[in-house]
Amino acid sequence: MLILNLDLINASSQGWVSHVKKLLDKGADVNARGGYFGTVLQAAAYGGKRKIVTILLDRGADVNAQGGEYGNALQAAASWGRREIVTILLNRGGEYGNALQAAASWGRREIVTILLNRGADVNAQGGYFGNALQAAVYGGHREIVTILLDKGADVNAPGGEYGNALHAAARWGHREIVADLLDKGADVNAQDRYSNNALQTAAHEGHRDTVTILIDRGADVNAQDRCFHNALHEAAYKGHREIVTILLDKGADVNAQGGQYGNALQAAAYMGHREIVAVLLDRGADVNAPGGQYGNALHAAARWGHREIVADLLDKGCRSTNGNTQGGYYGNVLHAAAHGRHREIVTILLDKGADVNTQGGYYGNILHAAAHGRHREIVTVLLHHGADVTI
Repeated sequence: MLILNLDLINASSQGWVSHVKKLLDKGADVNARGGYFGTVLQAAAYGGKRKIVTILLDRGADVNAQGGEYGNALQAAASWGRREIVTILLNRGGEYGNALQAAASWGRREIVTILLNRGADVNAQGGYFGNALQAAVYGGHREIVTILLDKGADVNAPGGEYGNALHAAARWGHREIVADLLDKGADVNAQDRYSNNALQTAAHEGHRDTVTILIDRGADVNAQDRCFHNALHEAAYKGHREIVTILLDKGADVNAQGGQYGNALQAAAYMGHREIVAVLLDRGADVNAPGGQYGNALHAAARWGHREIVADLLDKGCRSTNGNTQGGYYGNVLHAAAHGRHREIVTILLDKGADVNTQGGYYGNILHAAAHGRHREIVTVLLHHGADVTI
C-alpha cells in the first residue's frame, strides 16, 4: 500500500491521468500523506493538473487536508496562480485559510480578486506575513496592495515577520508603496516587536528615498527602539553616508546616547566608516562621548585596527591622547589595540603619550594582554617603551 500511495503522489504531480486512475482502482489512498507536498491533492494542485484535481476530488480527496510545503491544496494553487484549480477547489468546499496571503505574496492578482469575491477575509491573521496586505507589500505588488486596501485591509494591522505593512515596505525599499500606505493612514511612527519604527528600518537598509518620504511624512527622526538605537545609529553602523547626512539635516541628534555602541560616532568608528566619522565630527559629534560596548569611539577604532580613524579622532581632540581614558570591555585604548594585535596603532598611541603601564581591563594591564595573546611584536614594542614586567 505504501508503494501504491507514493506512486499516486508522484503520478498526480506529474499529470499522468491514466496512471492515477489505475492506482486508485488498485486501492491507493486518495488522502495518502507524505513527501514534499504532504497530500496527493496538493501535489496535483501545485503542478496545475486540473483533470487530476477533479479526479481526486471525485474519488473523495479531502479538499482541506493540511500539511506539506503549502499547507493545503488551495494555498498551493493560489501561490502558483492556478486560477482554474483555485475555482474548482473553492467550488468543492475549499477553505480560504492563508490562500489569500499566498496569492498576495506571489503577485497573483486574478486569484486575489477571485478569493475576495468569494468572501475571503481581507484582514485574516496568521502565517509568516501576518496578513495578506503585508504579504503583498513584501513582494512589492503595488496593484494588489491597492486592491486589498480598497477592499478594507487594515493598513495598520500588526503582526507577521515585519510587524506591519509599512515596515515591510520600508525594509525592502518599496518607495511607492510606502507613499500609498501613508496616504491610506498608516502610522508613520508605529513600532514593531523590537520597538523599531519604519524610519530606523529604512535607514538600516540604506533606502534613501524611503527615508526621505518617511521623514517628510512625520517620522520621528530621533525615535529609539527598546535597545536605544535610533535611525542615525543604524545608518552610521551600516555606512550609509547620504542617509546620515539627511538625518542630520532633518534634526537627528548627533550625540544621542544608547544602543550597543553608545552613539553614532562609536558605531561608525567600530565599522571603519571613515567618511561617516568625518561627517559626524564636522556636525558636532562629541569625540570623547562615553558609553557603549567599547567605552568610546577611539577604543572601538583601536580594537578593530582602523588606524586612520584612530588618527582622525586624536586629531579632533580626543582626550585619550594619553591613551589612559578608561571604559568599555578593554579598560583603555592601548589595551584594546593590543588585544586586536594592531601593532601600528599601539605605536601611535604610545607616541602620543599613552601610559604603557596603565592598569585596567580584563587582563589587568597591556603587557599581560599582549603576552596572553602571544603578540610577540607588540610585547617587544611595549618593552621598548618601558613596560614594567614586575606589575
